[in-house]
This record gives sequence, C-alpha cells and structure tokens, in this order.
Amino acid sequence: MLEDARIEMKLGGYGIAPAAALEDPALLSKVQSFRRQRGAGMIALDRDTAKLKLPASDYHISRKVDGEFSVIVWDGRRAIALNPGGTVRVGLPVLEEAATLLRAAGAGNALIAAELYVDREDGKRARVHDVSRIARKPDSVAVLESLRLAVFDIIEWNGDAIDGGFENTWATITSVFGAGKSIAPVDAVRGKDAKSVLAQFEKWVEEEGSEGLVVRSDSAGIFKVKPRHTLDVVVIGFAEGVDDRAGMLHDLLLAMMRADGSFQLLGRVGGGFSDQQRKDFLSDLEDMVVESEYAEVNSDRVAYRMVAPRWIAEISCLDLVAETTRGATIDRMVLNWNHEAQSWETVRRLPLVSVISPQFVRLREDKQVNPLDIRIQQLTDIVPIPMADKTAKDLALPGSEILRREVVTKTLKGKEMVRKLLMWKTNKETESPDYPAYVVHLTDFSPNRKDPLQREIRVSNSRGQINELWDELASNYFVGGWKTPEEAP
Repeated sequence: MLEDARIEMKLGGYGIAPAAALEDPALLSKVQSFRRQRGAGMIALDRDTAKLKLPASDYHISRKVDGEFSVIVWDGRRAIALNPGGTVRVGLPVLEEAATLLRAAGAGNALIAAELYVDREDGKRARVHDVSRIARKPDSVAVLESLRLAVFDIIEWNGDAIDGGFENTWATITSVFGAGKSIAPVDAVRGKDAKSVLAQFEKWVEEEGSEGLVVRSDSAGIFKVKPRHTLDVVVIGFAEGVDDRAGMLHDLLLAMMRADGSFQLLGRVGGGFSDQQRKDFLSDLEDMVVESEYAEVNSDRVAYRMVAPRWIAEISCLDLVAETTRGATIDRMVLNWNHEAQSWETVRRLPLVSVISPQFVRLREDKQVNPLDIRIQQLTDIVPIPMADKTAKDLALPGSEILRREVVTKTLKGKEMVRKLLMWKTNKETESPDYPAYVVHLTDFSPNRKDPLQREIRVSNSRGQINELWDELASNYFVGGWKTPEEAP
C-alpha cells in the first residue's frame, strides 16, 4: 500500500513518507474527514460547565492523551501510521506489535484511530512535542521503543464501520488490543452522570496531570472536559456593538509578543465583561485609536479600530489548537508597532494557535507591554508552535524579481500621459500564503482625468497564465497612438 522507494529511512527500520506515496490516495481524505467530523461533533467543557451541562447517561470516560493523532492503516500484511498532515510512519516497534495483534484477530483490513505518544521514563505527562522530537530525529532504538499508541476508536473494520454504537466498537478495541504492551486501549472507565465524570476529572487531571477527559455517550454526544488556561495578552483593537448594543464594547482584538518585540495576532475575546465594563472600556479605548496597515473584522462584520498597545488583559480559555483538522498550521499576522509614527505595520503571517472559548478575566495593571510579560512562550508551554522562537529578521521574506517592464506615452492637449506595465516574481509563494508567485501591475497616468492616477493588478501562480494576463492588458492599453520611448519622436 506504499511506494517503499519514497520512504526516507530515519533509524533502523523506521522511516517516513509523504501521503503521495500511498497507493490509495483516498486514505488521507478518510483520516482528515474523521478528524474533522470528530472535532466538529465534540463539545468542549470545563469542570464547572461539565457539572451543569452533562445529563445523566451511560458514559464512556477516557483519559485524553497529549500526543499526535494517528490512524493505523492495516491491509492484512502491514501496519503503517498516517496523520492528518499527510505524514506516513513505517517500521516503528509499536506498529510491529499492532500488526501482530491485528493479524491474530483475523482483521483483513482496518483503520484504527489512536494517539501516538511517548512513555516518559521520568513518569511526567507526555506532550505532543515529545513525539515530534523523537519521530523527526530519533537518536537510538530505545527512544523509538518509548513510542506508544493509545487506541480510542475504529474508523473501519474489514471495510465497514462497526454497527451497534460505540459499545460494540469499544468491545472490539479491548478484544484486539487489551493484551498489548506498546499499543493498548486508552485508559477508560464507565460512568452514569456528571458526578462520576468529575470524580474521574479529579483523579486523572487534577491529581495525575493528564490533559483532560473525553466523555462519550451514544445518546448524549461527545464532550471533552479540560481545565481552563490563563494568558496575559495585549489589547491591539476593539469593536463596538451594533443595534441595541451600540455604545458598548463588543469584543477586543488581542496579541502576544514575540522575542523580537513584534506583536502576533492571537484572536478576540467577547465574553466575561459586565455591561458597565463594556461602556467604560469603549469610552477609554476610543481615545487610544491609531492608524494601521492591517484591517480585521469581527463576527458581526464590524471592523476593529486599532489602538496603541497599552492595555494588558488576562483571559482564560478552554483549549489552544495549533493546527487545522487537515494538519496545517494556523497562521496569524505579525505586526510591528511603529512608536514614532504611532501606527501598526504588517510583517507577515506565522504559525500560532486558535483560542477555544476565551473569556475576559481582568485588566493587568501590574504587567507591562514587553516580550516577557506577554511572551509567546505562554502558548508554547501548552502546545508546540512551529517557528515560535524565530524573529522577524530570521524569517525575512525573499526579495522580488522584476521579469518584464514596458512604458508607453501619449500626448493629448499638450499634456503627456504615461502607461506602465510591470511584471515581477515575488519569490514568496512558498513562504507565505499572502503572496502569489507572479504579479502584473498596470499604472495609468493621465493629467486630463478627474482621477489622474489609476491602477490595475493581476496575479497568478502560473508563469504561462501571467504572460497571458500581460498580453491582455497590453492589447487593451498599449494601442491607439501609445508609443514606447524608442518610438516617440
């Protein structure tokens, strides 16, 4: 099921390959679809809301493992692991054990959902970045043997979903993997109500330091119960309410600081304010409005008004998510605060996080706007974020390259008109989603018009198409007496 020639061997029999090496291209879509549907159907709760919102039901309560979501793909002969980002892992000791157990169970083929995690020698809670570190560059067979798989669901078994609800699925999981050593069912117990869920939360999360719980019921749904995190953030913008909420704060736009002093957009917070705070904060923030190259709108499609970075707020959140359901990074804009001009300048987008269920707690007058008090490490201590330690200087984008340039002129009523076409290659298309590969820009200057200067722009990621767009603009604008400098008298 995999082109072995495309496997990059890392250590011993362990190697990785891209999803493009899979003989069945639909596998990656199945993995991404399962994760997307599971994420969309899972309700996030903290301890207090779980106590109020979990109805009485037959619950399957499992420990939430902080690892890399992976699907074990079994074809009757070989077991590989595939994650939503499209990385295939082969030859891990834990996969060899998985193959042995699946073969013994008589499975012809299967897709098994699991968390790949590290069994730490120090007994501390494993983190997903522990997996990334080992899987990217293992330094011994022993560290590969520390990788474990916690099985929590079955996507397909012999080509079909398992009928009869999750109870039958869990029965299959425990039957196949219950005696496993490196691969085993995720820790789980049964419960009847919110009280039993909270008792398990106290044991696994508060006492043992686990990430959280997954609480599942065929009738009530799926929930994740996690402790709330607190973050110190800087306020960089605000939006006013609409209709009957006019004259009151709608929400705040928030940022973190990177090590180089730049500000990275984190998200927004609209809950946790009293009505009096909404009135007072709006009045104060209106006196802090500044100019900005960057624009953002809120959920009501109201544009944020950007403010000078003076306020630090404490917020709480239920979770931080560092990648999409397809395994891609969540990129946020990095801004530079130009103190002299009192304005915001755009830098580039870099990976950060999505904040789940943010709530305003208070303003922090005891904190200052600096890379220590509102440091990005508040996030990386919870989830791994690529390039979080890089500075804007480290990540400077490549320069553009001019490919074609043509200028024509024409005299009308004694005044000279100028039209210019310019084509360039940005060299940034692989570095940032904000840039196309090619740009054609038309400048049309005519002093006889009410609006003397007009512009048109065309973009493409194809050199062939951008040439066609150039020809189209040239045929429309470089005719009827327009001449190049060489042709002009």
